[in-house]
Amino acid sequence: MLHDLTTRIDELRGRHVLVLGDLILDRYTWGNAERVSPEAPVLVLSADEHEVRPGGAASVAVLLRHLEAKVMLAGVVGDDAAGRSLTKILDDEQINHDLVCCVPGRPTTTKERFVGRASNRHPHQILRVDHETRETIDSETVTQLRDGILGRMAGHGVIVISDYAKGVCTPELLNAIIEMAHTYRIPVVVDPARISEYNRYRRASLVTPNRSEAELATGIRIESPADALAAGRQLVEQASIGAAFITIDRDGIAAVGGPLADDRQHVEPAAARDVYDITGAGDMVIAIAGLCQAAGWPLIETAQLSNTAAGLEIEQLGITPVTWDQIIDRCSGTAKRSAATPREVSHRRPVRTNGKVLTLSEIASCVADHRTKGKSIVFTNGCFDLLHVGHVTFLQEAAELGDVLIVALNDDAGVRRLKGQQRPVIGELDRAAMLASLACVDHVLIFDETTLHHLLDCLRPDVLVKGGTTNEVVGREVVEAYGGRVQTTETAPNTSTTQLVAEIRKTSEITETNRPLRA
Repeated sequence: MLHDLTTRIDELRGRHVLVLGDLILDRYTWGNAERVSPEAPVLVLSADEHEVRPGGAASVAVLLRHLEAKVMLAGVVGDDAAGRSLTKILDDEQINHDLVCCVPGRPTTTKERFVGRASNRHPHQILRVDHETRETIDSETVTQLRDGILGRMAGHGVIVISDYAKGVCTPELLNAIIEMAHTYRIPVVVDPARISEYNRYRRASLVTPNRSEAELATGIRIESPADALAAGRQLVEQASIGAAFITIDRDGIAAVGGPLADDRQHVEPAAARDVYDITGAGDMVIAIAGLCQAAGWPLIETAQLSNTAAGLEIEQLGITPVTWDQIIDRCSGTAKRSAATPREVSHRRPVRTNGKVLTLSEIASCVADHRTKGKSIVFTNGCFDLLHVGHVTFLQEAAELGDVLIVALNDDAGVRRLKGQQRPVIGELDRAAMLASLACVDHVLIFDETTLHHLLDCLRPDVLVKGGTTNEVVGREVVEAYGGRVQTTETAPNTSTTQLVAEIRKTSEITETNRPLRA
């Protein structure tokens, strides 16, 4: 069933989405936490990196943007440094924030997280500090938001409301928006706040509370999918809501209402997966559900796709955008699961890639743009595990063969198949980040080795370059068939990663052998 959905993903691309809600700036401080303070029984965090990310409704907007939606965001920020940081993120993500109101004297909601590692591994959040107000926005701001949204509502396929109970989603504002949406026949999808009554969401098309939110709103203790269905039925009936998704973590999604068969209810079970961080799962559910509602998908299919995307989200640390390519791979059963070894857990944290690490569809779009400017495309591929001077020299020489260099990077599973179970030494995300840091590399794509011919056929590079002889180049026949050129370069001597790994292991063994015994 999931595989069938992949043929319909194009229906969800390019949708116009209006997102309203509480805008949050997430700050992260990373570092090693390996000792206890002598001043108090607390960990000492040796900070080595700081990062800001969008949170709340801003996070939903960014997730939608990476799912190729055209997003307009509405909400409130303060006239402060956090508000300016959040606005810059929205600009960088090319999200329209004309409907974001700046309110002097009101702080921008900021959540500051401190993430500790042990020997640069196993990152875990050790403290969160919130800077916020929960006071309801003033009547003037309510009017400004309401008039702005009502005036820009037409033409949108769905309205997504992300309510974190920070004072923006007032009953007056939401009731006006939902009523006007009914007039335009625009569905409204709500990720509700943790509140006891849902009158402010009355007549919404879909609400997506999690287990604890549904328990608070209904008084029903949810210990099984059947309990979740009962809670969903109560929400649908009491607030005249079109449908409800109760997200019940390990049990999946309980869906109630809508055009479902039999008793109009369905439980979409969760698949077994590695869980690194549940942050962002709810945001991903509402993002996918919103796109499905805009496309008129039935509730069961909406629940299935939402559940699949949320599963990808929780396999990463922090809220990290998921692409359609990843979702399609997971639906098809070919997705790369999170690495299972402790060594690779640290790779779940997003790394800076200068915007160079892209999906196939994104790179194809870039290639089309490059060609309109008369630029030639050079393509190469490889594992690039333990990046060394031989790799760098090769890539520099490859870049000189054209104007734009694309590097296709073997995923971790592919490296294991090629090099053995002890490889890669460095995970695919970090390998991609290192390649992206090189000035000679323009775009990086992580790929499954079985799809190389498809990549070449899709991108049609002018030059395919590899080390070795022409006859050894995989994909040569594809490139030559459309008139492209295959180029080889000499491999630098004594620069094999396999040799480096062997030398490191040999040195390690000698060190261990010569280590003196402890008394």
